[in-house]
Amino acid sequence: MIKLHEGKKLILNDEVIASVEEHPEINPEDAKKETLTYRVLKAHNQSEDMENLLIRFDEMGVYDNTYVGILQTAVASGLKKFPMPTVFTNCHNCLAAVGGTINTDVHKYAETACHKYGGIFVPPHEAVIHQYMREMLIKSGDMAIVSDSHTRYGTQGSVSIGEGGPELAKAMIGKFYEIKYPKVIAVFLHGTPKPWVGPMDVALTLIGATFKNKFVKNAVLEFIGPGVHSMSMDFRNGIDTMTTESACLSSIWETDDEVKKYFEIHKRPQDYKHLKPGNAALYDAVVEIDLDTVEPMIALPYHPSNAFPLREVIQNPAKYADWIEEQAVSTFENTPDIHPDIKSKIVPVSDNASGAGVLTHGFTVDCRIRVDQGNIAGCAAGSFENIYAVDAVAKAAAHGLGQFPFNIYPASQPIMVELNRVGVMNDLMIHGVRVKTAFCGPCFGASDCPENNAFTIRHSTRNFPNREGSKPGQGQVASAALMDSKSIAATAFNGGMLTSAEEIQDVFKAMQVPEYEFNEKLYENVVYNGFGKEEPETEIQYGPAIKDWPEMSALTDNLLLRVASVIRDEVTTTDELIPSGETASYRSNPYKISEFTLQRKDPSYVPNAKDTQAYEKARLKGDKEKASEFYAVLKAVGINASDENVLSDLMITTGIGSVLYAKRPGDGSAREYAASCQKVLGGLANICIDYATKRYRSNCVNWGMLPFTYPDDNINLSVGEYVWLPDIRKAVMNNETEVKATIIGTDGSTREMTLELKDVTDSEKKILLAGSMINSYREDIGLN
Repeated sequence: MIKLHEGKKLILNDEVIASVEEHPEINPEDAKKETLTYRVLKAHNQSEDMENLLIRFDEMGVYDNTYVGILQTAVASGLKKFPMPTVFTNCHNCLAAVGGTINTDVHKYAETACHKYGGIFVPPHEAVIHQYMREMLIKSGDMAIVSDSHTRYGTQGSVSIGEGGPELAKAMIGKFYEIKYPKVIAVFLHGTPKPWVGPMDVALTLIGATFKNKFVKNAVLEFIGPGVHSMSMDFRNGIDTMTTESACLSSIWETDDEVKKYFEIHKRPQDYKHLKPGNAALYDAVVEIDLDTVEPMIALPYHPSNAFPLREVIQNPAKYADWIEEQAVSTFENTPDIHPDIKSKIVPVSDNASGAGVLTHGFTVDCRIRVDQGNIAGCAAGSFENIYAVDAVAKAAAHGLGQFPFNIYPASQPIMVELNRVGVMNDLMIHGVRVKTAFCGPCFGASDCPENNAFTIRHSTRNFPNREGSKPGQGQVASAALMDSKSIAATAFNGGMLTSAEEIQDVFKAMQVPEYEFNEKLYENVVYNGFGKEEPETEIQYGPAIKDWPEMSALTDNLLLRVASVIRDEVTTTDELIPSGETASYRSNPYKISEFTLQRKDPSYVPNAKDTQAYEKARLKGDKEKASEFYAVLKAVGINASDENVLSDLMITTGIGSVLYAKRPGDGSAREYAASCQKVLGGLANICIDYATKRYRSNCVNWGMLPFTYPDDNINLSVGEYVWLPDIRKAVMNNETEVKATIIGTDGSTREMTLELKDVTDSEKKILLAGSMINSYREDIGLN
């Protein structure tokens, strides 16, 4: 059972949900201060105003998918040394064969940068970013910022935030993180998960109930209640990481003896604090979960919020195969030749040599969905307990996997060493499981891409379209579903027939997980810890594919924008804005990676944007003949660009760029190049109903793109039309929240449109006027 309690609610003594009206003796302002979130934010706020926060973080983490651009931005903005422990991991692009030497060149760049500025360098294959942060740095009551959307260390009592690169660059040069005080929503847990239920099952229950209705969007989730104490730390971490997919801002959990033990195991007992909300704590809403009732779940393609009880999908394979294929129609709207055939995966159980359908518990079915691949990987799944559970299934099955491809990536080398010590590694490999080193590859399409038309099940963070690595532009498609490791193992050892862990529940009832031992020597022997020991004389090593950001112009008095793409999907993910996987090999070359922008969603976007950008380049070079071709459309609003004096004025006052419309862009990753690639291609604005995440909106602003919104769901806008924004610089300077635009149709007709420019802070205004965060901070230190 999951129940959403709307409106402000009190939690009394960490046990009872009550309405404010029931307790008039409790002062709401005092009760607000009794939440864990308030206490942590208060301790880190550098302003006198708790409604408008200026946060200073305790730790920072970046990784090889993002850190080159972040560091270059920080250096251009005045970086001298890292002001806090700053971790550079190399967990996303460890495959040097992709792009030649690109990835290893980037790793060497980071290693020398850590020497120069005093960073912490974690070599490839040692740990994924979040596992290293949990194991080595995070403290109870602190705050960290990491350049990844799955930054969640709430289980340790930390309010940590995943953000785009420019926000990390700000922290690197000592700037504060600006945010309004967020909503705080309690996740009130009671009961105990069944032995065959895993952390992904609880997470998908939460995500399915809260994402699409935006119940927790941009809020901090505070996990409290007696149910917290029924779960191990690995179980809690598995839930916590996945809270990102609910669209919340961050999370924090009350701490207890289990958390204390975790710090002791990791040789950091001094970093533990007991955290518990006050006797009467006020929340903006409550999500109540009865852990006793949670059952194995599955998130069907193509989003984690497509959550259903796994039992239902197994019992009704044709119904849900049709459902997936219907989802594909809108998902691949700009690649109409893509048609995943999920119904072809439904096979009679009699065809399965391992005896699917003969079950100890649950139900028997005549047909099942045959899965093509299974993966367990990354910050959400690569834990000791998850992988130990897979081994319990393997031992109980007492037969090998056959040809079923099953890949497991422990989240760190210490976990792998411990799995080896207790014998799990050997067991799994003998049974046919491919156990690999710490790498986020399967999570974002950089390894283990399944075959065309495959149906793959994964315990990883996301199942966005093509995130598993397929390329619809080349006629490829694969469909990924999210499941817990326990059910993935049950499926793998049932001949690939979709199977719930509940069907082999006796395996998990009998399972006894051994005590975990952490060997810190692994990191001591290979990790470079240079915090506080910066070596300014160090020369940073650049590879040939590492390029700096292009010069960016300040916001001009007026803008003339051409619409490069119109996307009417309900949500556009960052994976669609800029594909993940091998594309990320080019993340250190802003020009090269920008060529992949919207490649899988709208292949016409890049040529459209570049065609428009050619006119802006002509304007900046003073090429009146070329620029006048673009300005000619202004005749529709009474401006004659063929007049030499008028044209001369336009060349100075009127910037040229492209604009993207999407209903709700930016769901998913914090990767800043989902926005910076648009800017590199000449994008100067986005228009949407609203931004799917704060992260993406911040990225747009930090790259100098105007974050317009337009509330009408049926916007009248087409590719190739023009958006005329006279006096836009003045509007931004004057904090105007509505901007009058004129749309110039391809036939020369005009119509008016009012765009919203809401919630622009003073610092964001400064960045927008300067044209980018880099420009703004260079102005501050006198470099422009």
